[in-house]
Amino acid sequence: MENGNHIEMVYSTLFHLICSVKFSGWCIHLLCLSGEGCFSYNGRNFKIKRNDAVVITNPESVSIVRQSEDLQVEILAAPQDFLNNQLPANHYGIGGGISLFDNPVIPLTDENARILLTDMRNIRDRLSDTGHLFYRELLGSLALTMIYDLFHFHAENHASVFATNRSLYVVKSLMALLDSGRSKRYRKVSYYAAQLNVSVKYLSDTIKRQTGKSVTYYIDRYTVPMVIEYLDNPNLSITQIADEMNFASVSYFSRYVTKHLGVSPQKYRQSLRPME
Repeated sequence: MENGNHIEMVYSTLFHLICSVKFSGWCIHLLCLSGEGCFSYNGRNFKIKRNDAVVITNPESVSIVRQSEDLQVEILAAPQDFLNNQLPANHYGIGGGISLFDNPVIPLTDENARILLTDMRNIRDRLSDTGHLFYRELLGSLALTMIYDLFHFHAENHASVFATNRSLYVVKSLMALLDSGRSKRYRKVSYYAAQLNVSVKYLSDTIKRQTGKSVTYYIDRYTVPMVIEYLDNPNLSITQIADEMNFASVSYFSRYVTKHLGVSPQKYRQSLRPME
């Protein structure tokens, strides 16, 4: 959904947009200003009222049940890839995302609702500013402010973003392993299953059921920033990076980089060179 310097986002006051098929692969942020609504998400019904924020990471799993005549909402939808690239792969961000997959509604105080509305409208007001030389960075910075505020509001409502049952314990343990930097050298699902003393199938099924994402998605979520950091270091050759990160070969490393960054390691490095 990105084209050159342009980043496609949608700002709306239409409640029904939260279940639009257009937003597959996007993240939807909603703030309820008045009235009440009810929607189904991942097979469960959720009600919203004034000052409730909603973060939906799988819009294709949403359907609207009902809404009051006086329902007023403001919605900001943005591509998941763009938002993910703004954040470091920190433990709270991923853990909070898992919790939001389970319950996407965050009740806010009047003050926190005001802050979030300001964050969202700041983004809305700059969406048309495509002539800005740093448009992508500008929107990224504004989006990052909104996301960190949402993390803060969510943390205030949840002493822990993980429950105590076995499935979520496995999720938490996987994230802890990834948070320790293991994916620098280990990127096979079988490695993490062995570390957690569970089968590959159990780990894969549990992560998918609890988060809506695959184990590989989270491994890559931690690995790609490491790759970028290494490629940004001109003192390391591509061969050295591939070896340091335990890739089977330089060609395999090149395929991995191309898949996730859209360009080969060589072209990525060329893009870093100042124009003469």
